Amino acid sequence: MEIVEDRHSRAATIISSQLPVENWFDVIENETIADAILDRIVHTAYRIELKGESLRKKR
Repeated sequence: MEIVEDRHSRAATIISSQLPVENWFDVIENETIADAILDRIVHTAYRIELKGESLRKKR
């Protein structure tokens, strides 16, 4: 939360996750903190969601 707060509206931040945004509340245990983080990140973000098959080859 401190990192997000420090950078909010001041600097670009890139976040990469394999977990869909709608599941972040399940991972961030404190709902108040989750709300604050997601409010600052999601509502001002450019989201790029990749779809398709994995490029990792199964052996």
